[in-house]
Amino acid sequence: MDHQTEIIVTVLGIAFVHCLIFYLVSRKSRTNIRGKHVVVTGGSSGIGLWAAIECVRLGADVTIVARNVQQLEKAKQQLLERKVRDEQKIEYISIDLAKDYSTVVAGFESIENRSGPIFMLVNCAGMAVCGTIENTSIEDAKLMMDVNYFATLFPTRFILPKMKSAKEGIIVITASQAALVGLYGYGAYGASKFALRGLAETIAMETKHCGVSVTLALPADTDTPGLARENESKPIETKIISGSGGLAKPQDVGRKIVHDALKGSFFSVSGLESWILSTLCVGMAPWKGPILCVLQFYLLGPLRLVGLLIQWNFHRIIRNCAKEKEKAEIQ
Repeated sequence: MDHQTEIIVTVLGIAFVHCLIFYLVSRKSRTNIRGKHVVVTGGSSGIGLWAAIECVRLGADVTIVARNVQQLEKAKQQLLERKVRDEQKIEYISIDLAKDYSTVVAGFESIENRSGPIFMLVNCAGMAVCGTIENTSIEDAKLMMDVNYFATLFPTRFILPKMKSAKEGIIVITASQAALVGLYGYGAYGASKFALRGLAETIAMETKHCGVSVTLALPADTDTPGLARENESKPIETKIISGSGGLAKPQDVGRKIVHDALKGSFFSVSGLESWILSTLCVGMAPWKGPILCVLQFYLLGPLRLVGLLIQWNFHRIIRNCAKEKEKAEIQ
């Protein structure tokens, strides 16, 4: 065997080992939620609705939470059409999750009185207003912190002591790729999502010994009504940068989040770009088994180089857009 052939065989062997490790990691056993009560916030549309649909398909009793009653009623009908058990409970409740903690407590007590203790909480409520820091109003910055962070903190804060007492439970916190890296035009939005990552890592540390599992979902751009509203305020630089990752389907993202949570994964990612970012930014994220940690150990070095190339490309886009703006102003 000549030297070139040895190199090819070695590279193929390394690739095979990494693929095998990834396969073994992805085959973790899954928690059964058939007959258990799942609450999905932001469950009237988008990722939240499809996460709720997947939970219904798996036999869970599901309660969806949002503000708009008409959308909730339509979503409930979609869930009812997918029931797999005659006695399966499908409910909805209108709550302004960002209003204050007492409002959330009253609403969630009503949910539990109607459908029983909550085994799994899927936080999907959120919104985005884009713009550079100086072009984002203080009102919008505060609104995003309320809707993205506090509307997740309040339900989670309510259910945590109950899950710890029961020694079981699953909490999903849906953030974004913007929880991993600061991006042009996502300043205030990214800050609220970074806060969710900190919340998820803290809760995971506080509750692991109590049998409570935490999953941080990091979806890329997904074809939802929320994204359509987000694009209205998105600078051209942000559109180019975020558009490079493609557009995911909400049904795929919602299903992936549910199954990752049931497998006990801390990160839930969809697509190669999200997987690279989550591995590159793993930092002090919770331990999720020796196989995954070994994979991260070997990939962090090479991925740092990939990350630098990605950053270089982002800055190139920003410089080119700045030049185009200067030309337009001169003309």
